[in-house]
Amino acid sequence: MRKSCVVPAGIVALTMLLVGCGSGASETSSAASASASPGAVTVTNCGQKKTYPRTTKLFANDGNIISISLAAGAEKDLVAVSSLERDKEVISLKYGDGVKQLRSVAPKYPSLENILAANPQVVFAGWNYGFSEEKNLTPDMLNDKGIDTYLLSESCKQANGDRGTMPPWTALTTDITNIGAITGHKDVAKKSVADIETRRKALEAAPRAAKEPVAFLFDSGSDTIFSSGSFGAPQAMMDAAGAKNALADVKDTWTAVSWERITKANPDVIYFVDYPPQTFQQKVALLKSNPASKNLKAVKEGRFVNLPYAMWTSGPLNIDGAEYIRASLEAYGLQPRSGIKPQLDIRKLNNLPGNTWLK
Repeated sequence: MRKSCVVPAGIVALTMLLVGCGSGASETSSAASASASPGAVTVTNCGQKKTYPRTTKLFANDGNIISISLAAGAEKDLVAVSSLERDKEVISLKYGDGVKQLRSVAPKYPSLENILAANPQVVFAGWNYGFSEEKNLTPDMLNDKGIDTYLLSESCKQANGDRGTMPPWTALTTDITNIGAITGHKDVAKKSVADIETRRKALEAAPRAAKEPVAFLFDSGSDTIFSSGSFGAPQAMMDAAGAKNALADVKDTWTAVSWERITKANPDVIYFVDYPPQTFQQKVALLKSNPASKNLKAVKEGRFVNLPYAMWTSGPLNIDGAEYIRASLEAYGLQPRSGIKPQLDIRKLNNLPGNTWLK
């Protein structure tokens, strides 16, 4: 799963110079080779300008990253994918049955062998979205084998090692635009970005309650709670929908916080990432039994919303998730009626428990 390059312009320029996402001599030589090929395109990824060949063989890991590729028009360019199974149903709901025909080479994160066997030109993944020093799979390792890499912008590293170096909506639209350019589908990518921006502006223009409701995102819980801070997609989704992220002061993407944070927040509504190993029912039971959370108003009143992983992690389904955040706030009487209806009907999903608020 995901754990933790445009913040203020002056800071980001320095950060991008200091922090490389898989930089190295092999990457430079790969870029030099690509620049000589017909149709090569240069984009900026994690603060580095990189030149890619016109890519017809793309490998994508994780549901949100696969969905970015689809939004960019690259369905036919995906030679292989991994970590699709969990999100296949919701991504198919958005992009059609062609998703079910994608060549899945690993149910979870790929191995180096999985990637080499697929023989891609470019691997699209991210730090803790497939790439990990601990798991011995990094951009440098693939660059050394002649395979280019593109990193999920949400996962770009800050100077202190935390992730997130640009506003979440910017990170998303940057990735769609860049992948569209790399695969030769700029027009499709442009339409996808325009759709996201139009729907986001409609959410931001919707009427707001005098008091902004507080939301807490609960991915999973143990001795700590795994959630998301100000650089993660959930922050942008909540901002657009009219909710205050209880962890807006945490300058990271996905991270663990103490149970005291949810007690202090006393949220009006709790959102769940539908993600194993904890089920929706287990998460609710944990919140109802933990002394830090059992007396919170959201818990006592059962204000729970369960949305798919691919809606919360950086990807084009973020806008669908934002529309569902807004719909849930309205259903719970925390925001006035706006007339905005989610475009994706998650009631059609067979594997999404909870959401008794959704009629």
